[in-house]
Amino acid sequence: MDSVLSDGTIRRLVEEGRIGIEPWDPSLVQPASVDLRLGTSFRVFHNHRTTAIDLRDPPTNLTEHVTVEDPGGSFVIHPGEFVLGVTEERVALPADVVARIEGKSSLGRLGLIVHATAGFVDPGFEGTLTLEITNLTRVPIKLYPGLPIAQLSFMALDRPAELPYGHPELGSHYHGQVEPTESRYGSRP
Repeated sequence: MDSVLSDGTIRRLVEEGRIGIEPWDPSLVQPASVDLRLGTSFRVFHNHRTTAIDLRDPPTNLTEHVTVEDPGGSFVIHPGEFVLGVTEERVALPADVVARIEGKSSLGRLGLIVHATAGFVDPGFEGTLTLEITNLTRVPIKLYPGLPIAQLSFMALDRPAELPYGHPELGSHYHGQVEPTESRYGSRP
């Protein structure tokens, strides 16, 4: 059974430097998770650039990078739209801790989904987290950088990973990412 870390353990591991969360705001700690805020960077899909996504030969450059420049500015996600976003926080995990990113239930109840499949964060990962954001409603939703968008829970491994994410033998495609990163499915290290 996974051992989910409690609020006190999360705070202690961050203060000890074992788990990295930058910028760190202890007020965002929940009973068994930490709220993460939306960053200013997005990748918007250009559906007209290809007739289909072929998983045997995935296309590149399907997205355009968009940044919310104005303080207090917003990003509008339209009905049915799928975009990539990024967390404001940079996360660093030790070799003996994994994490799960989940949407906030209050946003899900408004029809906003923040991860389609990429909810697992491997031990050893360092970087911002790419969010897979979908608007399931029939009305546009305004997203504001800096507002809580997701929550990150942590679980202890029974022992440190032998090859944590980022190890040269793994070809970890998203290690050290800063911006929302397009799929690197099928890429070779």
